[in-house]
Amino acid sequence: MSTLVANSLFQQLTGTFQELETSNDTAEVTALRQEAFARFQELGFPTVKNEDWKYTNIQPLVNKAYLLNEDVDVADIDLSQADIPNLDAHQIVLINGQYVLAFASLEDEIGLTVKSIEEAQEEPNFIKHFAKHADKTGSSTVALNTALHTSGIYLSVAKNKVVSKPIHIVHVATGGQDFFAQTRNLFVLEPNAEAEIIESFIALDGTAKNLNNKVTEIVTEENAKLQHYYLQLATENSHYINHIEVYQTKHSLYNNYNCNFPGVSFVRNDINVRLDDQEVESHLYGINLLAGKQFVDNHTVVDHMKPHCESYEWYKNIPQDESTAVFNGKIFVREDAQKTNAFQQNNNMLIGDKATVFTKPQLEIFADDVKCSHGCTMGQFDDEALFYLRARGIGEESARILLVHAFAFDVTSRFSNEAVRTFVEDRVAKGLDRN
Repeated sequence: MSTLVANSLFQQLTGTFQELETSNDTAEVTALRQEAFARFQELGFPTVKNEDWKYTNIQPLVNKAYLLNEDVDVADIDLSQADIPNLDAHQIVLINGQYVLAFASLEDEIGLTVKSIEEAQEEPNFIKHFAKHADKTGSSTVALNTALHTSGIYLSVAKNKVVSKPIHIVHVATGGQDFFAQTRNLFVLEPNAEAEIIESFIALDGTAKNLNNKVTEIVTEENAKLQHYYLQLATENSHYINHIEVYQTKHSLYNNYNCNFPGVSFVRNDINVRLDDQEVESHLYGINLLAGKQFVDNHTVVDHMKPHCESYEWYKNIPQDESTAVFNGKIFVREDAQKTNAFQQNNNMLIGDKATVFTKPQLEIFADDVKCSHGCTMGQFDDEALFYLRARGIGEESARILLVHAFAFDVTSRFSNEAVRTFVEDRVAKGLDRN
């Protein structure tokens, strides 16, 4: 570890924090920033000595200086990389985390509120929920984000409101100098509200090396329903540390569909779901098709805190070449969480002799009247099945795509949005056919 360079980054962050103290934040947000930055200074960046970061070394990313809080030129921004054919959706665009109103299309949606995170500090749902959930995890990267976030959005769906069509949030990375962006989002669905949010991550041509520390807090109140898609489409100069914290109350439903494709160099996703009331349901699905020397780490926590709840989690990893996939899924069933039904599965197909998977499905059960299971499978690409298909006149590339689609089908078939499902299956095919 280079102390000199690491200290330089800490000095940058300290200087930025001092500037933020004189901003227009409310007194409550200012206090939260101060507490969080003190916590980050105490913890520092995570290292491989931390069990949850055992296989994920971020020191090469943080041991350098970055441009912080860069002004963004929104002229001539090309969003075509994020296009999803046949998707009719509202659009929200964040460029290096900054909400660009000029690109938004939220017309005719009474009951849907979208603001930049800094303009939402007086909103009742912001006051009630901001930094009340993710910051309880003890994560140093969350603490850093709480202290120094300068961008992101607040999205609230009013009571009984069903958003008429999906909301497509496009996260754009762009800039000619290496930059560090910290985006903070808060999504709140009030009782009986329903929404579908699709987040796509892209990087424009010529974008310099970028590190993104992103935190999203999500609250689904009683009987609210949220379908949430994550489509990682950025390029090899991009690196992401994402934390999603979901807090669910009675009868609510949260579904997460997490997809990573060839391109982006480094991704760490922490997805934590807290089922803090009775009769709550949550599903987590993941498809990770990797190539080159990509590194993608998915850490999930499903915390059953109350009785009569159900969770279902299924992740599939397909690393190629010299890429690495990490999966660590934890299910907690608390003492009061009787009648819990929890399922977790991780399947891995390695393509090539140098592809790597680290997997650790976990169950911690403190209740006795539950139905819980978890499992993991690991295997190489099936050359016999490939030969069988080729012997019947199917070309090698088409046969490979068919076999991988069959492997991924258990997950992709559960995507509720047909346009997104087709898009993901098409990206899988393109990720396999790279000649």
